[in-house]
Amino acid sequence: MSKQNPAYRRATFMLSVASLTQLPPDNGAEVAIVGRSNAGKSSAINTMTGINALARTSKTPGRTQQINFFEIADERRLADLPGYGYAKVPLSTKQKWMKLIEDYFQTRQSLKGLIIVMDSRRPLQELDNQLLAWCCAAKMPVHLLLTKSDKLSRGAAGNVLQQVRKDVASMFNHEENQAITAQLFSSLKKTGIEEMHHCLDGWLNFR
Repeated sequence: MSKQNPAYRRATFMLSVASLTQLPPDNGAEVAIVGRSNAGKSSAINTMTGINALARTSKTPGRTQQINFFEIADERRLADLPGYGYAKVPLSTKQKWMKLIEDYFQTRQSLKGLIIVMDSRRPLQELDNQLLAWCCAAKMPVHLLLTKSDKLSRGAAGNVLQQVRKDVASMFNHEENQAITAQLFSSLKKTGIEEMHHCLDGWLNFR
């Protein structure tokens, strides 16, 4: 494939679901994107597709309250999951979101990998680590997207990436076939797109 797969620029919104019964057919290849409500998840989706309004962004964290599906190509999808940990919503709503995410992870056969979006200034917080622990137990491949790296100096950002990789290796005894990878990313500076595409290309069977 080229350095930046043009398929992502043809991404289209499919549907939003609030329950497992509404999910699209469980076939092909699917990658889920999840993260804390203020980590820049929607901006990352817009940046990696080059479509500014594909995923909704807001100064109010927690706008994604359902699972939003985007079709990249035939039977190749992205699933934008509700953000966790920060949104100012009732506890009952948060619990409903987390139950939906948990059930989705446990039942979705076409799910090939998970991108966990983290603010590079505050990586590996408690809920991130809980999700990573589940992924390791389920042998689910994970790619950590360390966003807002433009907020750090180049040296500091590099140190964060190195430390995250070290911490993940020490905290999670993942097997070789359940790799956890990590990268720096900036929606503002448009950096890290090619590396993210490379990860997605593998999971979505583009190469």
